[in-house]
Amino acid sequence: MNNSAIEVLRPGLSTSIQDLGRTGYQQFGMVVAGAMDTFALQIGNILVGNERGAAGIEVVLMGPKLKFLRDTVIAICGANLSPMIDGRSISMWRSQRVYEGQILSFGKPVDGSYAYIALSGGITTPLVMGSRSTYTKAQTGGLDGRFLNKGDVLPSGEPNFDKYGKQLHPEWIPDYNKTGKIRVILGPDEEAFTKEGIHNFLTKTYKVTTQTDRMGSRLEGPAIEHVDGADIISDAIFPGTVQVPANGNPIILLADRQPTGGYTRIATVISEDIPLVAQSLPGKEIAFEAVTLNLANKLYQRRENFLKTLSKIV
Repeated sequence: MNNSAIEVLRPGLSTSIQDLGRTGYQQFGMVVAGAMDTFALQIGNILVGNERGAAGIEVVLMGPKLKFLRDTVIAICGANLSPMIDGRSISMWRSQRVYEGQILSFGKPVDGSYAYIALSGGITTPLVMGSRSTYTKAQTGGLDGRFLNKGDVLPSGEPNFDKYGKQLHPEWIPDYNKTGKIRVILGPDEEAFTKEGIHNFLTKTYKVTTQTDRMGSRLEGPAIEHVDGADIISDAIFPGTVQVPANGNPIILLADRQPTGGYTRIATVISEDIPLVAQSLPGKEIAFEAVTLNLANKLYQRRENFLKTLSKIV
């Protein structure tokens, strides 16, 4: 059976295939990659009847133009980039049936940076180290390890036509324009910073710069002062690790982060708030709030329980 599902008519900006990442290979130097906003991708997959970690299409600000090559079910979650089917606006955070020959396009960005197109049956490009996620610097995963190009044809599994018309309750839809504080756990190199440096980090605001990308969100603002320099012996870094190089401006590491780093780590953003960081556009101001590991675990477990429950009832 022909499994061709989508033809790329216009690729958009850095459009790629992503799942939840290539885990288990960091000791060999392989980057995890995966969706920048894992919550949005998982919700989309649940709404169309996929496993939570199925591969979808990650769209960045300027969306692609895609033609459906067969009937299927889709959901678009994450940033509101004004999605349209055949020129008519469609709802986000909702599964809907689309038909062979219809065209999905995007208009003006409303909020956030990254949107996800979940397709019933998932995108079924070859697995590389257990993942379909695209990591362009190593030309790994996705479609030939690159961003999508005009003329590409994407395969998918069999669609489930029972899964459409499902919608996420508004209570759970993130507000990417929200100006609340990003919650962090201080450390592991807290002692490498002066009291004034930590005070600045927790009381001042930092602006997202245009240097932000899939590797990390680079911020600028009041300098975070070190006790004795910014360099450490290279050590492990994680999603949300906040590094502070010699210039005193923090970098929040994201999906395409390297496995180890040699800059001091003042804090780690809690899992609950990483999508909010990833969705922050250049120019947005970010402030930080220190919380306990216990609270971070409770928030993580609450979200996991919600996703598991949603998977069962949709």
